[in-house]
Amino acid sequence: MTPVAGLLALAFDNRFTRELPADPITGSARRQIRGALYSRVSPTPVAAPELLAYAVEVAELIGLSERDCASDAFVQVFSGNRVLAGMDPHATCYGGHQFGNWAGQLGDGRAINLGEVIGPRGRQTLQLKGAGPTPYARTADGLAVLRSSVREFLCSEAMHHLGVPTTRALSLALTGESVLRDILYDGHPAPEPGAVVCRVAPSFTRFGHFQMLAARGETDLLRAFLDHTMAADFSHLLDGAAANDGDLPLAWFTEVCEYTALMVAHWMRVGFVHGVMNTDNMSVLGLTIDYGPYGWLEDYDPNWTPNTTDAAGRRYRFAHQPAVAQWNLLQLANAIHPLVGEAAPLEQALNDFEASYMTHWRAMMGAKLGFASLAEADAGLLDELDAILQLTETDMTLFYRALADLSPDALDGGAAPVDPLMPAYYRPEEVAGERRERINAWLRAYLMRTRQEGRPAEERRASMNAANPKYVLRNYLAQLAIDKAQAGDASLIHELQDVLRNPYAEQPGKERFAEKRPDWARTRVGCSQLSCSS
Repeated sequence: MTPVAGLLALAFDNRFTRELPADPITGSARRQIRGALYSRVSPTPVAAPELLAYAVEVAELIGLSERDCASDAFVQVFSGNRVLAGMDPHATCYGGHQFGNWAGQLGDGRAINLGEVIGPRGRQTLQLKGAGPTPYARTADGLAVLRSSVREFLCSEAMHHLGVPTTRALSLALTGESVLRDILYDGHPAPEPGAVVCRVAPSFTRFGHFQMLAARGETDLLRAFLDHTMAADFSHLLDGAAANDGDLPLAWFTEVCEYTALMVAHWMRVGFVHGVMNTDNMSVLGLTIDYGPYGWLEDYDPNWTPNTTDAAGRRYRFAHQPAVAQWNLLQLANAIHPLVGEAAPLEQALNDFEASYMTHWRAMMGAKLGFASLAEADAGLLDELDAILQLTETDMTLFYRALADLSPDALDGGAAPVDPLMPAYYRPEEVAGERRERINAWLRAYLMRTRQEGRPAEERRASMNAANPKYVLRNYLAQLAIDKAQAGDASLIHELQDVLRNPYAEQPGKERFAEKRPDWARTRVGCSQLSCSS
């Protein structure tokens, strides 16, 4: 198929590379850089690109049609084989704390920004992940494999449709080449199909960009980069009171704290565990970024982490995500301290993050439980809910979804409220004796509170179902899609993509995608164990 006008007519306005200093050396040779934010580097051409999937909603963001996405030019461009006029490929330099330890220069080791497109809904940066080595690849090859690329493509879009702030995914393409990976770092590398994902976001600016400049003592460049970031992504601040008062760096940091609090509250609402919340994986726009060893909290275990590298310390476990976010913000505050000049205002903003997160969390929990708002008297109800969910393996998604169907009328009939919830338990035989009584006692207290709320049943159910998804990208579903794709069949990727576009809706005929994790997935690699290997 010949190239179509929409793809060739993409309007690039590469503000990042136009306004900020570049590394004077080009190419992918590994190096430390100073006095620059990025290095120009081209994607590595691949042997036989094949488009597996694309997201039409993301294509529309940048002004492309379905016909554009079906063209040969599309797969050539978004596999890295062709650079369009106006693109300015580059990899950015940043540092970061990994698992709590400063790691020095990191950077886009396998991500190459193609450029910034001015689309129908504003500026979007196009980034290829897995398109070859960059100066920041260190000892790695800069490539990505199919399994991690399927997971990133599906989860980026699933999170968007769940209402969680996230980067997006435009396309998923095979490269026609093999990539050697040791999936569990156990000394058994094996070849896997290579793939490239095109990621899309207003910007990919990370906490680590600021940390790297601060660590190198490049205060003038730090100030210039913050000015650029505010003008590009926080322009509303330039027209506010902070601009007149000279407090723009602090106003910016306060807003980053708020964005981050909202993002993490959404993670907690849907049961998402990022798995690798290093500071270099934190977006200043409060977007979920870098879908690596993530997971969905199926069994409600607040201490669960999907990341094999984090198995001992569990730093990035589900319940610890808000605290890690605050710690990461502290590192960002340290980085911009030279621009603010005082520690106290930054410390106050960090304290305000905790209050902001709790405000979002309370609103989120109220919505999940069907309450207009939470009262102080609900604290005990919430504490006991957290406890009963851990009495036996309880599927978080199924539990909350079923809770919406319980009626306060059950209090009058003498029935055990837990009976309709039994499909949410992985070991229903364990819901007996004292456990059963304790769960029933909580459910009765909850239904009494619901009766006091006085909302009509249908209104309450609709409200709860809008906060509690029926469909999430369970790890075993992603793994089944990967297995089929590796065998040459991308149909399950497409079916999951379609189901996850409407995660809160009842979808007749798609109920199998809402089932709890099967026993075979309990210990299988890719379902319960994931690594950073990709």
